[in-house]
Amino acid sequence: MSTAAITLPTATSSSFARTLRIFFNETHYEFLRLLRTRSFSLSIIGFPVMFYVLFGLLLNHGEQEGVSISKYILGGYAVFGMVGAALFGIGVGLANEINAGWLELKRASPMPPAAYLLAKCVTAMAFGVIIVTILCGLGIASGHVSLSPLEYIRMIGYTIIGAMPFTALGLVLALLVPSNAVPGVVNLIYLPMSFLSGVLIPVFLLPHWLRALAPFTPTYHAAQLMLSVFGYQSKSASIAGHWFALLGFTLLMLGIASWAFRRREQNS
Repeated sequence: MSTAAITLPTATSSSFARTLRIFFNETHYEFLRLLRTRSFSLSIIGFPVMFYVLFGLLLNHGEQEGVSISKYILGGYAVFGMVGAALFGIGVGLANEINAGWLELKRASPMPPAAYLLAKCVTAMAFGVIIVTILCGLGIASGHVSLSPLEYIRMIGYTIIGAMPFTALGLVLALLVPSNAVPGVVNLIYLPMSFLSGVLIPVFLLPHWLRALAPFTPTYHAAQLMLSVFGYQSKSASIAGHWFALLGFTLLMLGIASWAFRRREQNS
C-alpha cells in the first residue's frame, strides 16, 4: 500500500509576502490619508513652493561668484521642503496619534511593529519627492534653470536618503514633546536651522559669524549634498564628511528616541 506524500508550501515565503503586503498597504493608506488632509498636504507642499517662487524665481537672477542663484536656491529649497515633510509628517503627526491612543491600538494589532513607523517615514520621503519635482519643474519653466535627467535623479536620491535624519528627529520630538506643543517646537527648530545652514539664503551671503555656525546644523550637510549635484558644494569639507555627519546625527536621534520610548513604556 503506497502512501501519498503531501507537500506543504513553505511558511517562510508566504509569511514574507504577507509582511510585504502589510507594509505596502500601511504606507499606501498613510500617504492617501495625509494627501487628503488638505491642512497638511497644501501647507507642506505649498510653503517651500511659495518661498522658491518669491526668492528663487522673482527676486534672484544671474550669477554670483560663478554660481547661478536660481539653481543654488533650487537645491536649498529642495532640502527645505524635504525637512519640512519629515518633521511635520513624523513629529506632528506621530505626536497627535500618540496622544489619541492610536499608537497603542496599532501595537495591539497583529501588524508588524515596524510597519507603522516605516509607513510614516516612506510617506514623508514621498512628499519630499513631490516637493522637489514641483520645484524642479518651476525652475526649468520659469527660472531659466537647466537640469539634466541625471541631476534630477540624483536630487531625488538625495531627497529620499537625506530625509532619514529628520524623520529620526521628528520621532524624538513626538516622543518627548507634548502633542499640543509639537507644532510650535518644530517651527522653532525648523526655521532657524534652515536659515543658519544656508538653506533659505545661500550660505556665502550670510555674515561670517553665521557661516561658522552652519556646519553644526544637519540641514547644512543635507544642503551641501544636494548642492553637490550642481557642483556648488563648499570645498571646505568632503562629500564623505557630510554623509558621516548626517549618519552620526541619525544615530544620535535614534538613540534618544529609543531611550524616550523605553521611558514612556516604563511610565505607562
